[in-house]
Amino acid sequence: MRSKRIWARLASVEGASVVDVSSEEEGDALEVVVGVRIYRQDESRCGICCTRCPGYDAGHGLRRWRSLDLGVVRVSIEAAAPRVFCVEHGVTTAHVPWARHDSGFTRAFEDQVAWLAVHTDRTTVSALSRIAWRTVGRIISRVSDEGTGRSDRFAKLKRIGIDEISYRSGQKYITIVVDHDSGRLVWARPGRDEATVHAFFDELGEERTAQLELVSADAAIWISNVVKQRCPRARPCMDPFHVVAWATKALDQVRRALWNEMRQAGKKMLAKSLKGMRWAILKNPENLTEHQQTKLSELERTNRRLYRAYLLKEKLRAIFQEHPDFGPMLIDDWIVMARRSRIAPFVKLADTVLANRQAIINALDAELSNARTESANTKIRLLTRLAFGFHSAHALISLAMLRLGGICPSLPGRA
Repeated sequence: MRSKRIWARLASVEGASVVDVSSEEEGDALEVVVGVRIYRQDESRCGICCTRCPGYDAGHGLRRWRSLDLGVVRVSIEAAAPRVFCVEHGVTTAHVPWARHDSGFTRAFEDQVAWLAVHTDRTTVSALSRIAWRTVGRIISRVSDEGTGRSDRFAKLKRIGIDEISYRSGQKYITIVVDHDSGRLVWARPGRDEATVHAFFDELGEERTAQLELVSADAAIWISNVVKQRCPRARPCMDPFHVVAWATKALDQVRRALWNEMRQAGKKMLAKSLKGMRWAILKNPENLTEHQQTKLSELERTNRRLYRAYLLKEKLRAIFQEHPDFGPMLIDDWIVMARRSRIAPFVKLADTVLANRQAIINALDAELSNARTESANTKIRLLTRLAFGFHSAHALISLAMLRLGGICPSLPGRA
């Protein structure tokens, strides 16, 4: 293999031939500069749309692009950067095959930075790649935008989950949409209101909106109102996780109310036992420790009211483990039991379950839950912790699309 071809491979040069290799020293730092000339068939193309265009001027002469390091030595590609006149985009820098438009880094360098950013924190990527952490963010945005534009995220979209996630203190949220069939994050935008959900359906388009069959979400009005308006044919599904979470919250309200009663009545030992009962009644029976099972048995004898509330929670949870055909009957029976219990939090919960009855039944029939959406939320929170928080929602969305949208590039040189 000729040395020029070797240098082209080492410097990750595509669509060009190597004409010169030189080195520069600055203090203890050494940089290898690989001079290249673009192939004729790739010359005079718009940097944005790659359409062949007439030349405009020589631009600013020779330009450099940072490439992957060669061991501990920095490597840069140097080539002419003329400008062309595009009918659609006007005067712009000519396209080069080895780099994205308006970037000072090669495609291989940016792909490696994006892959590392998905798997570790930005500070580590910055130190390893020897670039500023703000530059890491701009690279993530470029790679994410290219991957999003190149793939059809909404293809074959039939069953979706919609949810929101807080990414910063001060009521800062983003709304996400997940494909239940592929598990991929297909859309995300800052905000948590009807306008944000409308923006998703505007981007999806009327034709593909009409193809939606199931939409799962929690009981948020700002989601359900838009879903009813924009895709009335799709069946709304109430996530079983949220329904059981409502029951768990109601049970804890009963426990805390009884704890306050005992404490105010001076029954400190009973109040202490109720406080220590929390995890025994909130956990699923199959996950209880031996000590917690003992506490639960004591509860049956000492506090019938709290134990009845516990049984109501467990009966509601058990509905989602039964055959879907029995779902409507079991839900109706549970609503009657909850109302007859005269336990205020569960009487209120019975009204909530009744209001969302059809959506719960739809979820049972389709055996659909918001598990994929909740999983996406958990992974986005992990990305936020790895980055020690985000000032901008757009930066988090770009990273989330790379991680969860199926568009993260592979490491250069790997299959």
